[in-house]
Amino acid sequence: MSFSAYSKEFTANMYTTVENKFITRYLPQADGDAVRAYLYGLYLCGVKDDFDAHAMAKLLKIEYTRLLEIFAFWEECDLVRVLSREPLFVEYLPVSSSAGRPKPLKAEKYSQFNRELLKQLQKAGKDFKPYEHQRILEFLENYPMEPQAFLLISEYCARKDGDKLSSQHILNKAKKLCEEHKYTFEQVERELLDFNENERELSRIYSILGIYKKPQESDYPYLERWREAGVAENAVYAAANALKKGTVKTLDALIFELIEKGALSEKDAKEYLLKREKAAELVFAVARKLGIKVQNPRAYIEEYAEKWLECGYDENSLVKLASFCFKMGYDFEGMDGVVNSLYESGIVDEGGVSSYLSAREKELKLLESIQSVCGVIKKTMNALDMAAAWRSWEFSDKMILEAAKRAAGANAPLSYMNKLLSEWKRTGVKEVSQIPERPAKQQEGAQGKPVFKTEKDIAADLRSEREHYYAVLRQKAQERAEQNRRKAGSDVQFAEADAAIKRGEIELARAEVFSPERADMIRRELKVWQEKRKAALARLSLSEESLMPEYKCKRCSDTGFLPDGRACSCYPAQPK
Repeated sequence: MSFSAYSKEFTANMYTTVENKFITRYLPQADGDAVRAYLYGLYLCGVKDDFDAHAMAKLLKIEYTRLLEIFAFWEECDLVRVLSREPLFVEYLPVSSSAGRPKPLKAEKYSQFNRELLKQLQKAGKDFKPYEHQRILEFLENYPMEPQAFLLISEYCARKDGDKLSSQHILNKAKKLCEEHKYTFEQVERELLDFNENERELSRIYSILGIYKKPQESDYPYLERWREAGVAENAVYAAANALKKGTVKTLDALIFELIEKGALSEKDAKEYLLKREKAAELVFAVARKLGIKVQNPRAYIEEYAEKWLECGYDENSLVKLASFCFKMGYDFEGMDGVVNSLYESGIVDEGGVSSYLSAREKELKLLESIQSVCGVIKKTMNALDMAAAWRSWEFSDKMILEAAKRAAGANAPLSYMNKLLSEWKRTGVKEVSQIPERPAKQQEGAQGKPVFKTEKDIAADLRSEREHYYAVLRQKAQERAEQNRRKAGSDVQFAEADAAIKRGEIELARAEVFSPERADMIRRELKVWQEKRKAALARLSLSEESLMPEYKCKRCSDTGFLPDGRACSCYPAQPK
């Protein structure tokens, strides 16, 4: 902040405007009398009273002949135009539109500077052209930087660039420091010490990442940002080693991840990166089995891999599950549903997963055989469950395929098969030869005579109606829930809170195992996000319950059967 400021009483008619370019570019190179004369003359431009040059010279205690020399100097700088010398009358020009031509260079003024610069160039094996020397001297005339400070910059650039040293690079560096208001030898020295330290650190990062070029100044701000966030230097190197190759920008994304996880020390960073590497390897292995291309594994790690590993599943089990899910046409989300189902059933260890998959593979093969007989059937877990149920009814594959033949052409082949097999089970039919012939039916004729059905046909129709009744109820409940979830998901505040809760639950599970001292803090943060999620739902006229299917019958969840297998009494006598 500047040492001076306007008071509250200061008003527009109390001051004279001086362009910033005059202060930064011309004032440092002019002597005190020249500046006083320029400013007082600028002030007089807005004064209506008569005030000649002689009166101004007397007031400022400057000889009149000296005043003429001063305005000749400012005319050479294109800041004024002298319209008359006797009497003196000058016209002030805008600084921003002037050519900015400073006072003519005097060789003796920069003789010592030129000798020092020449020594540096000889040491670097470079020889600047005369016009390059001229541009450097013009810079010193136009900018308030000390010559010794400029020599410090040229020495730094010579050491850094070697035989690729150019006058333009030196000037660009000097102008950049001037823009940051670093003009003196001490200011530039401190800045270059920081640059040298940054260069050492950045060079090592480049080496780790396989970047074969000198450190670029555009990458220095990354170092500053990491330090401000509290990331230890060795933690940065650990992240670079984990990345192995890439750019500083990609490294920045990984370090931002460390910052988010609070892994700022070398030890914490290495522990997190090791777990992340294992989780990333798992994501890529699962993705290959699912036939999915993954560019950045981070989202999959946070959403799926970390949770699966925390639940106790090992990589081999998850890869096997992914192979099975590929056959089912599932993606990561579909596989997550399978893993959740296994976890709820208490199947976690590799042996349990292998047994589960062995049974499912048999059911899947049976389903594929059914497809070859009665056409395309959607592969779902429900379809596999039906196949498992039929086998539990002690039907052979031959009997199941016989049912499939009879279901060919039906709108819902699996439902029709289920109807046939349940009827055969009820009547004790276990062999194809035992299947009774279809009773002859009297077809409806032109006179509109009714079709007569056997008791079995009537019972089958009633079962079909019952199944259809409950299927419609379940579908409506699920569609309402899905519609509510889509509505909530489109709200920014709900989506943010929901994502934070998912991340928090994963972090809480990890903290309870690895860092219990953080668990209470994470629980408090989770509670805050849960309240935000609840508020967002209330604003949308929704509730947590409305995101889940609300079944008409709470006892059977619109399946028609109670947990003990008995038929539910909610089925109406005459369903519509």
